[in-house]
Amino acid sequence: QVQLVESGGGLVQAGDSLRLSCTASGRTFRTYVMAWFRQAPGKEREFVAAISWSGGNTYFPGSVKGRFTISRDNAKSTVYLQMNSLKPEDTAVYYCAAGSALDSDYVGITEASYEYWGQGTQVTVSS
Repeated sequence: QVQLVESGGGLVQAGDSLRLSCTASGRTFRTYVMAWFRQAPGKEREFVAAISWSGGNTYFPGSVKGRFTISRDNAKSTVYLQMNSLKPEDTAVYYCAAGSALDSDYVGITEASYEYWGQGTQVTVSS
């Protein structure tokens, strides 16, 4: 069992930066693919970023590519989402997710790839 706790959300202005953190419990964090998803009011949850358990492979959708980066610190069992040049449309609840994979460079972009989810942290970007 893996428990995920997100932190770092808040209210910022358009153009600002914010860094989200997600800390996992359990001894096998380093073998989990980690991802961030988000859900805006009235919309479905969408994929934001993922990082392989090797740390060598990342993936972003076009909506955040070039503005967001994802990284992980296996020693701290923590994954980070650095968000720059934030826009009002980035406003959402951001969820951390963890999934197991045999391939060290695998990244999943669908919810089905992830077994464990955090409670979410609110990010609000004002215009």
